Amino acid sequence: MRTPPTHLLYLHGFRSSPLSFKAQRLHAWLQLHQPRLAWWCPQLPPSPRAAWKLVEHGIEHWPRQSCAVVGSSLGGFYATAVAERTSWPAVVLNPAVYPARDLERHIGEQTQFHNPNEHFEFRREYIAELQALTVPHITRPERYAAVIAKGDEVLDWREMTGRYAGASIRLLEGGDHALSDFDVHLPFILQFLHLQPT
Repeated sequence: MRTPPTHLLYLHGFRSSPLSFKAQRLHAWLQLHQPRLAWWCPQLPPSPRAAWKLVEHGIEHWPRQSCAVVGSSLGGFYATAVAERTSWPAVVLNPAVYPARDLERHIGEQTQFHNPNEHFEFRREYIAELQALTVPHITRPERYAAVIAKGDEVLDWREMTGRYAGASIRLLEGGDHALSDFDVHLPFILQFLHLQPT
């Protein structure tokens, strides 16, 4: 049986930040119930290559046997790449499956979701950087848990369930991309990570 992680990495989605509602809610619960757990939710740069380097550097000295990763949307794509390279358990929340395809239409100037006054450029070369990070298929489905909403207005739930076939999937009949009812899904996430209150 897997032991609870001592370190947890949270990766936010496109145009998001550590101020993500889901990141904030999960972190608040952990501070209350698992205060010794090391938490890291970095602000990811727009460049996938730069984001990957940031993450690699940040987890370089983490203990390999007691870590886990959670990722939402584009962060779910990154979390999958992390899990495949580290063998960590991963929870993905409405994960992006083909971001190199889907983000093509977002090339150009963007605003940060939690701070609309902050602008950044999503460059054409970032598409190739996403392709370079794409995992052809997950190798150990039991290592993954996914919360997927059929009501996701951004991503196709069929593509998501197809990518994580064999994983522990919580498939919602409705819902939305943001998982606005995130608190309802916290027990599922925590149970998978073995982080229930002691």
